[in-house]
Amino acid sequence: MRAAGYVSSKKNGSERLNFTAFYEALLEAKGVSFGKDAGHGKGKAGRSLSYIAKVQGNGNLLVGMAYTGLLGLKPGNEFEIKLGKNQIRLVPVGGANEEE
Repeated sequence: MRAAGYVSSKKNGSERLNFTAFYEALLEAKGVSFGKDAGHGKGKAGRSLSYIAKVQGNGNLLVGMAYTGLLGLKPGNEFEIKLGKNQIRLVPVGGANEEE
């Protein structure tokens, strides 16, 4: 990410890696477009995706079909759940695991 320029400076002078911008650029390079004119980034009934999820009353966290469709995920794809400080990361089983 640093080599590609996806770094910004925090107020205290330390570096911040811009994961979202990096991964969006990576997905666009692979043919997944987030542009408004491309028709992607739309959920059911053409609503724009918010990229925000809420924990449901039963404790589940749902990632909807519009999001999984953008990534080309299919039923049966498996992910390892990685817990970090105030974050949940889904890593495809058998995929590259990049630790920061």
